[in-house]
Amino acid sequence: MANPIRILSSQLVNQIAAGEVVERPASIVKELIENSLDAGCGRVEIEVERGGIERLRVRDDGCGIPHDQLALALARHATSKVSDLSDLEAVGTLGFRGEALPSIASVSRLTLTSRTADHQPQAAAPTPGHGWEIAVGPDGRPEAPRPAPHPQGTTVDVRDLFFNTPARRKFLRTERTELGHLEQVVRRVALARPDVGLRLRHHGRILLDLPPSDGDEGRILARLDQLLGADFSAQSLLLEEEAVDLRLHGWVMRPAFSRGQADQQYFYVNGRMVRDKLMSHAVRQAFSDVLHHARHPVYVLFLELPTRLVDVNVHPAKQEVRFREARQVHDFVQRALQRRLARGALAGSGPVESEGQDRAGLAPPGVLARTRSSTPVRPSTLSLGVGEGSAGYAADLAFQRPTPEGRLPEEGADPGRRDTPPLGFALAQLDGIYLLAQTAEGLVIVDIHAAHERIGYERLKRAWKTGQVVRQPLLVPLTLTVSPHEAELSETQSEMLSGLGLVIDRIDAGTLVVREFPALLRSADLESLVRDLLADLAEQGRSERVEEAINAALSTMACHGAVRANRRLTLDEMNALLREMEGVERIDQCNHGRPTWIQVTRDELDRRFARGR
Repeated sequence: MANPIRILSSQLVNQIAAGEVVERPASIVKELIENSLDAGCGRVEIEVERGGIERLRVRDDGCGIPHDQLALALARHATSKVSDLSDLEAVGTLGFRGEALPSIASVSRLTLTSRTADHQPQAAAPTPGHGWEIAVGPDGRPEAPRPAPHPQGTTVDVRDLFFNTPARRKFLRTERTELGHLEQVVRRVALARPDVGLRLRHHGRILLDLPPSDGDEGRILARLDQLLGADFSAQSLLLEEEAVDLRLHGWVMRPAFSRGQADQQYFYVNGRMVRDKLMSHAVRQAFSDVLHHARHPVYVLFLELPTRLVDVNVHPAKQEVRFREARQVHDFVQRALQRRLARGALAGSGPVESEGQDRAGLAPPGVLARTRSSTPVRPSTLSLGVGEGSAGYAADLAFQRPTPEGRLPEEGADPGRRDTPPLGFALAQLDGIYLLAQTAEGLVIVDIHAAHERIGYERLKRAWKTGQVVRQPLLVPLTLTVSPHEAELSETQSEMLSGLGLVIDRIDAGTLVVREFPALLRSADLESLVRDLLADLAEQGRSERVEEAINAALSTMACHGAVRANRRLTLDEMNALLREMEGVERIDQCNHGRPTWIQVTRDELDRRFARGR
């Protein structure tokens, strides 16, 4: 070797570690706020100059650090949160590696000031008193602690980031960009901890001022609206699911209000913000049948599970986790979201069923009784072959048959009464496209074609799942050359593939022959479908490519069979459509992700017309 082996200096070791922990000012703020939360704080204040490049200060009112441990807090791998291997296997705090403070101090001018409750004067209210302050010298070594006025809690003051590593400083972006990243970190923390007050200042100007919620639901929703937009709480679905040791709760925006970019997706595991590929895949799969492929869902979700079942020590910045039972967690998250999306904004007000889900408990019995039709619904006449039954399906418009629930209330009755069905009673049809209905809350507007498209699509899917998959032999079998591993998978998963309508034989180590395929996929690119399916099996152990392709074909059939614009409907037909909508999964949006209905409340109507009640 050109150079001899030597032990690196502690300063250089810390600077190398800083390359993993400290990417930009936002990284520092994340680490410091997490330390504040672990200290049991009730409020955190962040002050920033030049996007955090010149200065950033984080102050909390937590338990503080004893003055004789201030220097130790700046030592590498020194922590109060982990003492042995058993603690590391069940980490319950946000920070635990003992790298943040010394790494930050190695690339900045850091001052640490703290005061514990032991030094709090005996007074009716906390007042500034004697804390202790320690600074890090230019050589990276802590100076001796000295007394300093400070209320109970801790303040970390970071100046001149990367002053001693100019090559790293060149990679920082503009002040505005760095401030944007920093503000996003504060938003993520604020969403996870509504019980903690947060204030962010930039050059003395307040950017965020979030008081603690104190457990009040209204304050929690107000914080969500402030951070994610004024319509978030109104257009989001509350989620609460539990199974064995797993609990998923939070909010997911209705698919019709998705976004063009994935900038409002927040997933937390035991309170820790993570970017986990497994969880992202579970969410995408849950939304696959209700969202256009170019759109992105909006959600704030919290997954809770025993700490022994998740390893948080897999990433220096603690942004990734590893689950002990990854498949179980993935399926739980996916199915929980699918069930909630299936109920939609009506929150289970109709006889909505999901695979493997008991319908009981979704809504009060009275609501189910109001929306369940007393007239049995004819089974679909659609034949699940290639498409010869499409004409029969087009004629099978169930809502065109008047039913008792489909009629308007008796003359003189109040359509806005509290026992009105969730989507109310029809008033009129507008432009041959929209249905107007009065509900207990105000006015509902329905896109007739979009609603009937979703109804038909869900009916086709139910019929497909309960019937046999119709297979069609290939006149000329398709030969594919694949990797030996993929060829072996086709053998071990042959039963599963057959259930999907695919009959595949293995000829040799890397050659497959596709002999039969699902009849509905006659026009599909069969070779690409099989290759993608095998790739999914190799990477994830499962694949939903065939189901997705079948659903796409069924969606097209439902679209062609739905009611077209300018079709005049009677009031009986319109009311029957409303009742059927209340009993269909995912009725909030059509097959393409567009909304099927919207509601205008009485309060909003009064505001628009300047009326008072």
